[in-house]
Amino acid sequence: MTLTDYRTLGRSGLVVSPLALGTMTFGTARWGSGEDVSREVFNAYVDAGGNFVDTADVYSGGLSEEMVGRFIAERGLRDQMVVATKAGFATGRPLAGGSGAGHLTRSLDASLKRLGTDHVDLFWLHVWDSVTPAEELLETMAGFIRSGKIRYWGLSNAPAWYGAKLATLAAVRGQPGPIALQYFYSLANRDIEDEHAPMAREFGLGIVPWSALAYGLLAGKYDRATVEAAAPRAGGLPRDAAATGEARPEDDKRLDGANPFGDSLFTERNWRIVDVLRRMADEAGETPARIALAWVVGRPGVTSTLMGVSRVSQVTDNVSALGVALSPDQRAELDAISAPEARLIYGLLQPAMRRNVVFGADVTDFGGR
Repeated sequence: MTLTDYRTLGRSGLVVSPLALGTMTFGTARWGSGEDVSREVFNAYVDAGGNFVDTADVYSGGLSEEMVGRFIAERGLRDQMVVATKAGFATGRPLAGGSGAGHLTRSLDASLKRLGTDHVDLFWLHVWDSVTPAEELLETMAGFIRSGKIRYWGLSNAPAWYGAKLATLAAVRGQPGPIALQYFYSLANRDIEDEHAPMAREFGLGIVPWSALAYGLLAGKYDRATVEAAAPRAGGLPRDAAATGEARPEDDKRLDGANPFGDSLFTERNWRIVDVLRRMADEAGETPARIALAWVVGRPGVTSTLMGVSRVSQVTDNVSALGVALSPDQRAELDAISAPEARLIYGLLQPAMRRNVVFGADVTDFGGR
């Protein structure tokens, strides 16, 4: 597989590459890249055949959108690129957030201006605000499509029931519904497999994972001994920093930069996953990042996976993951080592359990569902 092995996103006509360029690093001084390096990253991705670029209004305070728009214009690629942006998180002013019609309209107009375009190909609701009715959001997105400001829309960081309601209402009303979901999904966290992945399959939504390398953990960014020396308990950042989302300069020095998950990624389970990735990489002559990314790319329902990169070398390494063919044994081992703790309610919904407790142990599975 290569970046030019395009596919349609969900049940739509939007054609995208199997890896998307995430640009949260563009313009972020602390752990991202400045304009020159960001331009090199963008060019490396495009030159390799990629066509899907993802940004958001809150990335670097809007600077990421400005860079994306500028880089695309410099090469005259607007008609060849799928440009996605997001809105929903607070943008600095009181009540300047959420998914109400007013905020989304103001945010989209500002994003279009920063991107230097009259439309975006994909507009994501960045986060569920818990108060805006699904009916209002659906009408807002339909209005954006009618106006030509967006072509398609999707959901990120929202409950599965909310997505199901939106998709159902859209079908009943004959309005354009969401075509894709963007969620954290990796060997380090498989939460979406309980509700979101089945919902996506049911309604024909493409899954676009973010942070497939768990903020570098699965790529080997963090060394277990160093993390545990910095904090003898399981974890890296102090509890107060993890709880508040704040990190101090000394934390950066000890752990080579904080991540939005605080110390929640540094668990015994995840360290075991890292150990397996390193062994597999050594045996196959690959890198842990390629192995971990290949696992995500090959998961059921995944259409395109976001690359979070800040250097050209990372683009090259991530794209190389498309050429990694994991064996059945490798996939089985990764599936097993990363398996989340079973929860009773979801265990009852699994095919094997369903055969036993609903249809009887000797009844074959009906269509694998």
